[in-house]
Amino acid sequence: MALGDAILACLTEHPMTGYELAKTFDSSIGFFWKTDHQQIYRELSRLRDRGYIQGREVVQTGKPNKLVYTLTPEGRAAFRHWAARPSLPASIKDDLLIRLYALEAVDIAPLRADLMARLEHHRDRYERYDRIVKKRFPDGVASPADMGKLLNLRIGLRHEQMVAEWCEEAITALSAISGVPQPLASDP
Repeated sequence: MALGDAILACLTEHPMTGYELAKTFDSSIGFFWKTDHQQIYRELSRLRDRGYIQGREVVQTGKPNKLVYTLTPEGRAAFRHWAARPSLPASIKDDLLIRLYALEAVDIAPLRADLMARLEHHRDRYERYDRIVKKRFPDGVASPADMGKLLNLRIGLRHEQMVAEWCEEAITALSAISGVPQPLASDP
């Protein structure tokens, strides 16, 4: 997947400014496709050059004008073409797993600390996804247009819970190896 495809996916919902796209990435798509705001703006220029989006300037009083981006028919066709292709399973690149692979060559104390921080990170994300689900889908049902969003949140919840449980397992195993007592755990 390219960043451009993710931007086109956002614009299938409604026209957005670059700022709104960046906020959308920060609050939703960014959970599974990381990018920064500068990359979004560079990609918007490329998409416009290809004819996939068009920008309409909106004049504002008291602040700079803004560009609102809309999918063109060519952009919608390009997105549909991309979406029809088979997906590729994500690959894992995680330096923590490399450290565990070479466990006999690393200090366990910093590794345990890293795992505990990772555990808190995944518990926090679980709680964030849970709040979003309860707010947007309080009855657990989504319209056809929002079903993909609900399904993404559900896999996010499962992923965060599974990784948190794995972190707890790894902390327990490292505690047994090092003889350091295991910290108290609380469930996500």
